[in-house]
Amino acid sequence: THSDETWIVMLIINIRLSFVRCICVLKCISIEILPGSSKGSATSSLISLTTPVTLVPGKNKIDLLSATVGLTNYGAFFDLVGAGITGPVKLTGPKGTLDLSSADWTYQIGLRGEDLHLYNPSEASPEWVSDNSYPTNNPLTWYKSKFTTPAGDDPVAIDFTGMGKGEAWVNGQSIGRYWPTNIAPQSGCVNSCNYRGPYSASKCQKKCGQPSQILYHVPRSFLQPGSNDIVLFEQFGGDPSKISFTTKQTESVCAHVSEDHPDQIDSWISPQQKLQRSGPALRLECPKEGQVISSIKFASFGTPSGTCGSYSHGECSSSQALAVAQEACVGVSSCSVPVSAKNFGDPCRGVTKSLVVEAACS
Repeated sequence: THSDETWIVMLIINIRLSFVRCICVLKCISIEILPGSSKGSATSSLISLTTPVTLVPGKNKIDLLSATVGLTNYGAFFDLVGAGITGPVKLTGPKGTLDLSSADWTYQIGLRGEDLHLYNPSEASPEWVSDNSYPTNNPLTWYKSKFTTPAGDDPVAIDFTGMGKGEAWVNGQSIGRYWPTNIAPQSGCVNSCNYRGPYSASKCQKKCGQPSQILYHVPRSFLQPGSNDIVLFEQFGGDPSKISFTTKQTESVCAHVSEDHPDQIDSWISPQQKLQRSGPALRLECPKEGQVISSIKFASFGTPSGTCGSYSHGECSSSQALAVAQEACVGVSSCSVPVSAKNFGDPCRGVTKSLVVEAACS
């Protein structure tokens, strides 16, 4: 299925409180009322939820909606990592506690909206309600609207600010899940970034305390001239009136290559041929056909720092870098610049140096 949801249902009698543990995003639904929900994180996926429920005399039904977003697929014993509701599930009332972990449960994978193909605009469904007003901040809600294809040929993105978590379809094609309420940790970001060496998840963190992502790419091949359909399935609750479309223009092309990078791939054409060691090279190419590199915004050979659009010179920097980059790249659609002290001079002996170039295309 498109979704990660699993419904787990049980009928109970005369019990008032619920306690749940789960490795997932969990919602507890009882008598058509949502009494509580909780979610884990990348560093702590195991969660517990204790929430009061209001029941009626006689039979009651409790629904638990478990949504698992991604599964561990590497590392030692990853197959033993739990997912979904791992238990125990207990109901606690004034006269004691009832453990339902081993009781009979029924479950349903996926959503009814999927079975009805609500995401497909070519299949009409009586489930849709057209009205000037619509529910907002309501969990487990489907939304449908139309939008006009943005002019031009620049990349298109949807800004999902205001939404919680869900999935989006454009003209029946899924663009994937959105989750703007997934907030990055408040600390751990660094000003300079170096991915070299052993990998760890804490390397090169940025935008601490901000949504991990709000812009989601819509391939122009998904769009049609004029009107388009967009369908959303919102899990947590949000306000689709805050969604907007934007186009992104490539203002700069950048590259960062160090002396200790591997040789150019052209040197490894055939194992039968003798390897011609040409050394690493920095390559730039304008993204659109007909464009050429019009100027070099920044160039440094030495110990530069920063990211594309905000590079800065380090304590060690060659005075020839800008001139060399301009000569090799300005006026052409793509260029290659060898990364070596022979090409730029050696501003600091005994130090591994890098070449950084930021260019503008027009």
